[in-house]
Amino acid sequence: MDLSVIIPVFNEAEVLPQLQARLAPVLQPCTSDYEILFVNDGSSDSTLPLLKTWGQKDKRIKIISLSRNFGKEAAVTAGLQHASGKAVVIMDADLQDPPELIREFWEKFQEGYDNVYGIRKNRAADSFLKRTSAQAFYKLYNHLADTPIPYNAGDYRLLSRRAAEALLALPERERFMKGLFSWVGYKSIGVPFAREKRAAGKTKWGFWKLWNFAISGLTASSTWPLKVSTYIGVLVCVTSVLFAIWTTCQQTIFSNEKYTFVMITLLFFSGVQLISLGIIGEYLSRIFCEVKNRPAYFIDEKINL
Repeated sequence: MDLSVIIPVFNEAEVLPQLQARLAPVLQPCTSDYEILFVNDGSSDSTLPLLKTWGQKDKRIKIISLSRNFGKEAAVTAGLQHASGKAVVIMDADLQDPPELIREFWEKFQEGYDNVYGIRKNRAADSFLKRTSAQAFYKLYNHLADTPIPYNAGDYRLLSRRAAEALLALPERERFMKGLFSWVGYKSIGVPFAREKRAAGKTKWGFWKLWNFAISGLTASSTWPLKVSTYIGVLVCVTSVLFAIWTTCQQTIFSNEKYTFVMITLLFFSGVQLISLGIIGEYLSRIFCEVKNRPAYFIDEKINL
């Protein structure tokens, strides 16, 4: 098998016909030996019946249906574990990442690149809040993480077989794929493209879900938040000693007690403590999920596999 295309789907019945119409003409010029692997991540609409109909007509369309919704990272992992191509493309179903870019991915793969990723040069299709929050995340992540990720690069990419196998060798259960793509290394290159609007259906990524995803990514890829908590603790201790000396002098010399200032100071440092505990809690929650050693997903059925 030359090429595998992994597409995680969750309630995407509205957009799938458009995706299928654009995808097949792109893959055929690259190679006739390809497969399209849909990973149904617990869809409750007509996504799975539609995929089954296509699978009956074309054995190159393969389907993994998970037992429930495990999330995109788990669905991508399932696809990687079942893809057999020498090159593997990971893409979303919403057509914001144009399938036509696969041709350029394939050309770069033929030149010897192991990790060919799309770079969003234009995010006009996204809302102002999503654009600004994404920019802030990339800057913060690359400032804190040990291995930076390409700016404005998402999951849309092509991986060589050895890069895919390297990803599968990583034992994490709570996976932040954007960080892992960069962590495994190998010869990489970006291909710029204009991000399109969602062709149909509704996005599954609200602000709160994106926020939790960003926190998960930061704690999965860096220990800097813990170190920052330590530095803040040292600063608070030094400040408290200086404040104690200052307060003693005030009361001894001037007999001037400033209860309002003391109360504000106590509230401020209480807030610092709670933030520090929250950061520690995020890391403890990741440890808790990892030590349980649960599988990343369960499969309900496979079709054409």
